[in-house]
Amino acid sequence: MHNATLSNSTDPQDRQSNFSADDNALVVRHPPWVLGPPTQKFRDNLRKERKYITSWYAAGWNNDVMTMMNLIYLAKITDRVPIIPTFTPSWHIGGDAPGISFGEIFDVPRFIEEAGIELLEWRDVKDSKSEEVEDIGCWSVWQAVQKSEDQPRGSDVPKWLNLDVAYTKAPDWIKILPGNDHDRGSSFWGLARLAFSRDRGLNLRHDVLASPLHGAVVDPDEQLLCYDYLYYVGSHEWLEYDYEYSPGWRYVGTHLHWTKHIRDLAEQYVNRALGQPVDQPAPPYISIHVRHGDFLEWCDWQNKDTKDCFAPLSAIARRVQEVQEEILERHGISIPTKHVIMTSDEVDETWWAEVEAYGWKRIDHTALRTVERYTRWHPLVIDSAIQSNGLGFVGTDRSTFSTLSRRRVMDWHDGAVRMVKWGWKGADDH
Repeated sequence: MHNATLSNSTDPQDRQSNFSADDNALVVRHPPWVLGPPTQKFRDNLRKERKYITSWYAAGWNNDVMTMMNLIYLAKITDRVPIIPTFTPSWHIGGDAPGISFGEIFDVPRFIEEAGIELLEWRDVKDSKSEEVEDIGCWSVWQAVQKSEDQPRGSDVPKWLNLDVAYTKAPDWIKILPGNDHDRGSSFWGLARLAFSRDRGLNLRHDVLASPLHGAVVDPDEQLLCYDYLYYVGSHEWLEYDYEYSPGWRYVGTHLHWTKHIRDLAEQYVNRALGQPVDQPAPPYISIHVRHGDFLEWCDWQNKDTKDCFAPLSAIARRVQEVQEEILERHGISIPTKHVIMTSDEVDETWWAEVEAYGWKRIDHTALRTVERYTRWHPLVIDSAIQSNGLGFVGTDRSTFSTLSRRRVMDWHDGAVRMVKWGWKGADDH
């Protein structure tokens, strides 16, 4: 094992808003879709001839990434500029953790260049230190797609941005399956209708939910269109990222690459796990993502013993072997078992000992002091980057975290992928 230490450095270009994809190019001080540097009030920075769109986070980090992919695709089909908020912490991170900006994780200049889609972050528009509280009207998608909660989807983002939001319930026809109380999905084009003057005007209501601070009763904003929650959105069904046709993936997700800082960190962690010099390119490897954690609740709900509910390591090993064989056949590269890396939220050290018995390597963020070196976000983000940069990937069926890693390995590396089924004894037998 090489004892070289992991880098503590962060690329300053990744810590600020930067719209130059070329390190040698002139750095634009502010993006062209706003009037200038961040202002105390967001409206003072919007260009009169442009229209914008935004939404909030209300889930775990990976699902929030999907939410923003949906927002960006919706911006594309409505000819608006998406404004992306800073990620707010969920229970995965710890609710008291500071946020982390979209551009600290994803290479925004590269995305704009590759996808051909304009993109802003809220830190480009409004000064993050501003104490100005602004009224805004938004559409509540959440109230329209489900009946268990008669209120907009809760989110910390408006509070972080000092926005006092009045909500108008969106029309029922935004649903992919109108009248189906068991489906929460809304359609991209149903939501897009509200971006245009005629349909917006026809669907304004008198029962606007007044904003909580000022009691403002305002209609959904025309210049800055906003929705409370865009996770359950699709073109044919709401969870489409598993499918080739997914527009959120094809036009947005595939172009959202990691920043240089995140790429470099992931490579250092891989090299350290594999016993390679941390300052060298990582060798080809296969990554595994096993999600247990909150899936325990599903097992408990189904009265399943965890030994029967979760796939055994032997089933995962079969999938790893299939991936090794496919990589050898398609790429002519033999990846040894010692170059297989396990990432998981499992905390049982007995389980981890079994992982090591297979010869697979572990990313141990506690031992590597990832949180102390960087932030509480970094273990999650680094694991995701490691999963996406291998030549092969074995994931957990029904995990959205695995879903995005699978798509990245396929698109970015022409890699071999498998998903391990779980939920009952022998679920992945084949």
